[in-house]
Amino acid sequence: MADTDPDEMERRIAQTRTELARTVDAIADRVSPKRVAERTVADVRSRAAHVATSVGDALGFTARPVRIEDDPDHLWDDEPPSLAPVLIGVGAVLVVGAAIMLWRRRRR
Repeated sequence: MADTDPDEMERRIAQTRTELARTVDAIADRVSPKRVAERTVADVRSRAAHVATSVGDALGFTARPVRIEDDPDHLWDDEPPSLAPVLIGVGAVLVVGAAIMLWRRRRR
């Protein structure tokens, strides 16, 4: 037969109540607009850092932190960026775009 010990039943009820309170708190924390915004900002920062690192690697220079007190006119005095990869990329995009336009015109 089932346990009918009142002390055991009270202990189980208290344990279930505690678990339910934790679950409700976790759900409330997860759907809280403040927490959602914090997670979104952290995700965007992480993705932006990844993109910046990828672009920096592709262009051949490493990102370095910029402080507010840095002089904007002298940010690149130590290592000026090379514009050659950027210009090559822009040229490639223009060539591909022109080729697509010519191909579409010939199909008409």
